[in-house]
Amino acid sequence: MKIVAAPNAFKGSLTATEAAAAMAAGIRSVLPAAEIVKVPVADGGDGLVDVAVEALEGERRTLTVTGPRNDPVAADYCYVPAMGLVTVEMALASGLALLPDHKRDPMRTTTYGTGELIRAGLALGVTRIDVGIGGSATNDGGIGMAQALGARFLDQDGRELPGVGASLGQIAEIDLSGLDPRIETTHFEAVCDVDNPLCGPRGAAAVYGPQKGASPAQVEELDRGLGHLAALIKAQTGRAVAEMPGAGAAGGLGAGLHAFLGAELRQGIDIIFELVGLKEKMAGADLVLTGEGQIDFQTVFGKAPGGVGAAARAQGIPCLAIAGSVGADLGDLHATGIDAVFSICNGPTTLEASMREAVENLSRVTQQALRCFLAGRAS
Repeated sequence: MKIVAAPNAFKGSLTATEAAAAMAAGIRSVLPAAEIVKVPVADGGDGLVDVAVEALEGERRTLTVTGPRNDPVAADYCYVPAMGLVTVEMALASGLALLPDHKRDPMRTTTYGTGELIRAGLALGVTRIDVGIGGSATNDGGIGMAQALGARFLDQDGRELPGVGASLGQIAEIDLSGLDPRIETTHFEAVCDVDNPLCGPRGAAAVYGPQKGASPAQVEELDRGLGHLAALIKAQTGRAVAEMPGAGAAGGLGAGLHAFLGAELRQGIDIIFELVGLKEKMAGADLVLTGEGQIDFQTVFGKAPGGVGAAARAQGIPCLAIAGSVGADLGDLHATGIDAVFSICNGPTTLEASMREAVENLSRVTQQALRCFLAGRAS
């Protein structure tokens, strides 16, 4: 039998690569002779660099950059010389997980460190840079990122503003004359897993600001600031970003990448599945296994397991999903490609214990899911 193991990361406990290895161990315990194809995946959030290193045999490099509150952080990126490609994960430089609760404040956080990672990619002379834009601590519309690449944002007195959310409403002029010239010869893709516009009730501030520490008053100020930035961008560059799907990802970094670097905004699963050759590796498989930390009704909306299930369904291959937790409402999940969902929780337990025992539990449940599949196949 040929079985494909294509999980996303189990956040906080397993990378996608580690999850694929745990699934493979469970498969081997039941079918030692099976052909096992491990294809770790991601959807634009956490894990893009890990997937690129594993699937594309890229070089993992580490750079000390400016963190979301200006403290230095060590951030990895992936360099694939054979493809002229660098992949950058903004969560590693400007992510929410880098900050304790008391330092989360989207008025004061910046994407400057993400810009420094992009600058490192440009220095390598690559022709393409993919930027994963999930998991941000920021709501600066990408102005911090652009500053790291030579842009300047000036107030009405001509003074340069810091690249943080609180500056958005004060910008009177955008000066792109110092933007790194290598940007013109580089293709950028923003890898995102949401389609939120920049502003409004579904915008970056309204939907994601509170989880980043914004008060209701700050949400309103940030939303106005992003709208102001969008109007300036339209006037100075001709690029309309306010209603662009995905522009609101990562606190408006999607909009900034498009406006200042000409990046194409694409669903993460589309880009990543192309990079790892998922559909080709599925060909001829008897079963596909996928999974991530939480599976619920939202999984069909651009999340990696939903995409894996849909790809398997398109080739007529059964697909089973294994998750840390399973939501009470799975929505259209079964209709769109995932045939059944299993939880790795081994009875009543704490989140900490479940995460600590993730490898063993994922391997164990993979065994049981596979035995269930084999029993159905035999009948």
